[in-house]
Amino acid sequence: MTEKAYIVGAVRTPGGKKNGSLSKWHPADMGAVVLDELVKITGIDPKDIDDVIFGCVDQVGAQSGNIARNSILASSLPESVPGTSVDRQCGSSQQALHFAAQAVMSGTQDVVIAGGVEVMSLVPIGASVKDGYDAGHGFPFNAKGIEDRYPGVFFSQFTGAELVADKWKLSRNDLDKFALESHKKAAHATSEGYFNREIIPIETRSDSVEASILSNDEGIRYDASLEALSGLKTVSDGGVITAGNASQITDGASAVMVCNEKGLSKIKNDPRAEIISLSVVGDDPVFMLTGPIPATKLVLKTANLTIDDMDLYEVNEAFAPVPMAWSHELKADLNKLNVNGGAIALGHPLGATGTKLMTTLIHELERRNGTYALQAICEGGGTANATIIKRL
Repeated sequence: MTEKAYIVGAVRTPGGKKNGSLSKWHPADMGAVVLDELVKITGIDPKDIDDVIFGCVDQVGAQSGNIARNSILASSLPESVPGTSVDRQCGSSQQALHFAAQAVMSGTQDVVIAGGVEVMSLVPIGASVKDGYDAGHGFPFNAKGIEDRYPGVFFSQFTGAELVADKWKLSRNDLDKFALESHKKAAHATSEGYFNREIIPIETRSDSVEASILSNDEGIRYDASLEALSGLKTVSDGGVITAGNASQITDGASAVMVCNEKGLSKIKNDPRAEIISLSVVGDDPVFMLTGPIPATKLVLKTANLTIDDMDLYEVNEAFAPVPMAWSHELKADLNKLNVNGGAIALGHPLGATGTKLMTTLIHELERRNGTYALQAICEGGGTANATIIKRL
């Protein structure tokens, strides 16, 4: 019989902007911060943690050599706790959460931490591809089978974002308005203290910022305006995607603790949410970013719920067209979407984003006394994860 999976703790660091306050953190040390905080808030004896699963996209340099295990070794957790690292691109830590849930549902493990870390200032986006290619180790997308199947195609998230915007007839002004709202919502949530319970204040480590404590997300533009956004240069000539309507390069870590009934006996606080349904799908790798649409349809069908049953949804703002196309296809209520802003304002620390969004989703669901919430993330290669939780 399948056991239930509960989330008992969820934490994240603030998002540090590129070359900002967190840029000199070692990824393993940053990963250790969220691990230690979960142990602290749940009261678990760390030797009772069966596994740690971390998402990380660019597993090269300081993020290579199994960043999950290295984060354990940099933390207070005992050597007996194992760890493994996964790469499902931008949904890596959401997939880590799915693996953790599946482990405790199966009964093979009782307590698993799922999370992720990415210090993009240190290990830039695409470093695993570029560094390997520059070292003469080849290129991932020029396999003969791929080239035969997709002749003349250069897989690009920027191309995908433009294709999505064109298909759903989203203008530059539409995207910039969405981006502006993301900053406004994030600024409001921060000023009202909505993130205080989920963020771990963390010391700054930077060449450009004096030593202090960072308690809020660093990338929010409190003075954002449509005029400023509309003045930004597009990524491609004649396109609609700019740095302003795309997610921010960000340094950060996040983690959640997942238990079954047996695992609950090992912690001191009550479960906060039950994981109701999980999905992962493959979709068009050229459009790349449309996967959240079929992933959401599948996760709702599996749960026997509708989009209207959801009190909140988080759809990652990799680019503004992604949640906009998703909301159109799902006929979703925009008042429930990314209510405290998204990656355009708060940042997208790649491998950490999945459990970062889940952490925010749980806390906001609690604040609103809601019941159900849904999360979906688009991923490189055209895959996507979706998750439904129920507040307890």
